[in-house]
Amino acid sequence: MGRMISTVAQDTDAQATGAQPTGTPATETQHVMELEKAYLLQNYARYPVVLHRGKGCYVYDTDGNRYLDLITGIGVNALGHSHPRIVKVIRDQAGLLLHSSNLYYHEYQGRLAERLAKMSGLARTFFCNSGTEGIEGAMKMMRAHGRRISEEKHEIVALDNSFHGRTFGALSITGQPKYQHDFEPLLPGARFVPMNDITALEQMVGERTAGIVIEWIQGEGGINLVSSEFAHRTRELADRYNALLLFDETQCGVGRTGRYFGYQLIEPAVLPDVMVTAKPLACGIPLGCIVANERAAASIALGMHGSTFGGNVLACRVALEFADILDELLPHITQVGAYFRMKLEEMAKHFHFIRDVRGVGLMLGVELAFSGKQIVLDAMKKGLLINATHDTVLRFLPPYVITEELVDRAVAILRKVLRNAKPPQA
Repeated sequence: MGRMISTVAQDTDAQATGAQPTGTPATETQHVMELEKAYLLQNYARYPVVLHRGKGCYVYDTDGNRYLDLITGIGVNALGHSHPRIVKVIRDQAGLLLHSSNLYYHEYQGRLAERLAKMSGLARTFFCNSGTEGIEGAMKMMRAHGRRISEEKHEIVALDNSFHGRTFGALSITGQPKYQHDFEPLLPGARFVPMNDITALEQMVGERTAGIVIEWIQGEGGINLVSSEFAHRTRELADRYNALLLFDETQCGVGRTGRYFGYQLIEPAVLPDVMVTAKPLACGIPLGCIVANERAAASIALGMHGSTFGGNVLACRVALEFADILDELLPHITQVGAYFRMKLEEMAKHFHFIRDVRGVGLMLGVELAFSGKQIVLDAMKKGLLINATHDTVLRFLPPYVITEELVDRAVAILRKVLRNAKPPQA
């Protein structure tokens, strides 16, 4: 149990309990923060830490402090940091070709698309740079598909509490008004139903529906899972009304659940027409994709969509290497994910303000009875990086290479933080 398997990048730093300061002056750290305040848009509420490097499941700041990273760039750094196989591929490819544009073929797009087809059960891939960009392209697929049937067939049904990105199209089908109201009016035709409410779904989907969008596990919405019954009903209604069914696997896809994609957890299987994923696909290099069956793919013809950087040589080659590593890691993700959830559930018994522990694989959440913002800050001070989503849910997206020993270390830190927590009085 907890054995570090061969694909894991070992943390070889001498200090087992914390890094010694590197001698970086505090003024340098402050200078980094001041530069950002002076020259960047002030749209991020950053934590007061300047990260410098990473190794395995740890990151280190410019002052030499070490942190166990259980947020991994919001699910991006799936193999942790400085994985030797990924580092080697990046170095090799950097000396050959980084980018060529989609005016030309290169060696890795076709190979990666073939791999994604085998992993997903779908047929064709379009490469882009992010999950949001993938959602935009998939929405164009749905609109084009619907328009070929009827000019009235343009509505897209999505879920309350969902999050699909911050561009206009993605915001339009994001079921959280707090992200939308500053930018309204958004694109017309978006309709929302509560997650797992089959009656509401049946009332909303009809002849005007071009597509149904399901965020398989809601990440920003608080780690909420779609039920098997709801998933099957979306497939049946999409078929009845000739609409495209889209699964957004930006955060829960590419191994996060212990399967290649979250929808593969459902038995009997539910296959979408379109699937979007991104975050861990190229281990920190921007890469997203739309993977579609032949019916959905036929809605985008020559010249109807494109991307300058999408599917560049470096990103695709790294993603292929990651896919090879992932094949070996899937049982490990399942095992350690189950262990992590068990430890969180054991911990929850000791704190009356923990309302729920939920999630699957290495996508887990602990719901509190109050805001988790201070818990996140206190954990960071003790060397543990997590975040709070939907305000009250502590979110854990650890590297796929995490061990049970590191899970124990993380839970021990979290216990100490929660013991000192001061929930607001009712």
